[in-house]
Amino acid sequence: MEPIKKSTPQQKLSAAPKVNWTLMLGAAFLMATSAIGPGFLTQTTVFTQNLAASFGFVILISIILDIFAQTNVWRIIAVSEKRGQEIANMVFPGLGYVLAILIVIGGLAFNIGNIAGAGLGLNAITGISPTAGAAISAVIAVLIFVVKEAGKAMDRFTQIAGFVMIGLMLYVAATTSPPVGEAVVKTFAPDKIDIIAIVTLVGGTVGGYITFAGGHRLLDAGVKGIDSLPQVTKSSVTGILITSVMRIALFLAVLGVVSKGLQIDPANPPASVFQLAAGNVGYKIFGIVMWSAAITSVVGAAYTSVSFIQTFSEKLNKNSNWIIIGFIIISTLSFVLIGKPVKVLLLVGAINGLILPIALGTLLVAAYKKSIVGEYKHPLWLTISGVLVVIVMALMGGYTLIDQLPQLFK
Repeated sequence: MEPIKKSTPQQKLSAAPKVNWTLMLGAAFLMATSAIGPGFLTQTTVFTQNLAASFGFVILISIILDIFAQTNVWRIIAVSEKRGQEIANMVFPGLGYVLAILIVIGGLAFNIGNIAGAGLGLNAITGISPTAGAAISAVIAVLIFVVKEAGKAMDRFTQIAGFVMIGLMLYVAATTSPPVGEAVVKTFAPDKIDIIAIVTLVGGTVGGYITFAGGHRLLDAGVKGIDSLPQVTKSSVTGILITSVMRIALFLAVLGVVSKGLQIDPANPPASVFQLAAGNVGYKIFGIVMWSAAITSVVGAAYTSVSFIQTFSEKLNKNSNWIIIGFIIISTLSFVLIGKPVKVLLLVGAINGLILPIALGTLLVAAYKKSIVGEYKHPLWLTISGVLVVIVMALMGGYTLIDQLPQLFK
């Protein structure tokens, strides 16, 4: 990845940089495709099955909360010109190390699930074993970080995969002929409001490492300082909207299947939806979407997790690409040798729900420290909306952790 460049507060007031749409879209797609993983496909399918058209309301509220959270995080990273862990250490000494440990552990555990998803995707496309599919996917992910322009390769790869996923998902949604009118009505007047579903969607979209993925990518690419804020804000919102288009398309596809009274297989809900929608062709499309979602999440998790430790020493920073490669290899070997450790994933999933309120809360404090952001004035509406997200996610994340801990000892 590009080397970290130190800058002075005075540099923040330099001439406004030209809008670089390639970088902006690269950061947006890195964040979006990091969020759209195997868990994203399963959660959206199951919640739609349970809530039907009323799930549209859950999506709407989660989009608003996601935008509040991500815009806050990316703006504060840009004006401080520092990564999340550096900001946290400046707010409270040692907090950055704690945050980095949580991010890396969470990223590694979820990457095992992402690698497994990539293996299942190739299995659906070609019929090869999930283990062989996982190994092939890992090699492809590693190759991205071997090339000289790794940052650009990652941007391009996530963009292509993102467009493929969205295009195929929209096609499948159209084939199911969902009741769009009912979905629109229930989005604003739901029969049922599911708070857990809202928190799960927010945590899955901007929880853990995900909300930092694009912010750190822009920083690495030199998009920083007060004058870059319009670009940063557009990129952050674009990332959420890309994720939302995919979520809405999958929601409509599942709704179309459910509205016809067709039974979704609980063993693999997303695959079942695609197959019911378009037969064997639909199953192959599922494989492509699952593989694209999983492999881009592998790339995003590895890149962002390592970005949380590379600032702790110059040696780590200089060898960040090789550490990312090692991260991917360890994730793959863990899956191949021991499979998906369900209990570990449960615990890490619960902890992941607490990372967002801790990280966002810390950055909101940083937004009012001149030693971190200089003369920048953080908008009051962003502060209020950010505090709202912190409170909601802290309460629900705590509840989830308490609820899931007993399951580890059964």
